[in-house]
Amino acid sequence: MPQPQTLAVISGGASGLGLATARRMVADGGRVVLLDVNETTGHAAVNELGQASALYLHCDVCDEAAMDQAIDQATDWLGGLNAAVACAGVLGSGRVLGKTGPMALDHFRRTIDINLIGTFNLARAALNVMQHNTPDEDAHRGVVIMTASVAAYEGQIGQAAYAASKGGVAGMTLPMARELGRFGLRVVTIAPGVFATAMVDGMPEAVQESLEATIPYPSRLGRGEEFASLVTHILSNHYLNGSVLRLDGAVRLTAK
Repeated sequence: MPQPQTLAVISGGASGLGLATARRMVADGGRVVLLDVNETTGHAAVNELGQASALYLHCDVCDEAAMDQAIDQATDWLGGLNAAVACAGVLGSGRVLGKTGPMALDHFRRTIDINLIGTFNLARAALNVMQHNTPDEDAHRGVVIMTASVAAYEGQIGQAAYAASKGGVAGMTLPMARELGRFGLRVVTIAPGVFATAMVDGMPEAVQESLEATIPYPSRLGRGEEFASLVTHILSNHYLNGSVLRLDGAVRLTAK
């Protein structure tokens, strides 16, 4: 069946996997609203994508009221909403027992707030709008695509906070999908492996090379366009629902 035009909000949409997804959506004829806290990269992304196809809104994903307002603004500008992609996240690395003492609880909490609660905040607000969409021939009204990580399953030393946050995203995928099916809404999560993003770019070159060497095939970092390609497939394949899809070159993270 013909696919409707994608009208999407993307958190963390001004860089990394979020921007790669926005590029693909716009190239395919869709329109996007980029939610991000970085105004410089947000406006630069809109200039790249085109002001007729993209809008930037400053939004802290942890702020409930700000998210509700951003989703309302996005829906008005787009003329509807049928997809939401949660890409905002932080690495939140740190040992539970570090050289200077135990991990500060605020550090753990911030990682959970952005990666897990921020993801849910986008989902709840977007789903609230999409439930009122006119269903298509498949009784479909919209989809939320969340971003977990292979660290949800094989978290490394120093990733306790990050793995907990991404494990939470993976864990809420199925119950959300089961609940929302009666509205014709889907929830799917992608668990990327080691991708070439700002998080990885900030690591020492030797660390990046060691990570690449652990990836069976292709033995390289994942590319943003590969993540975006999977998002595009999820948008069109309505039978994908309630699943966490690993996109990782068959990597299984070692302890360190």
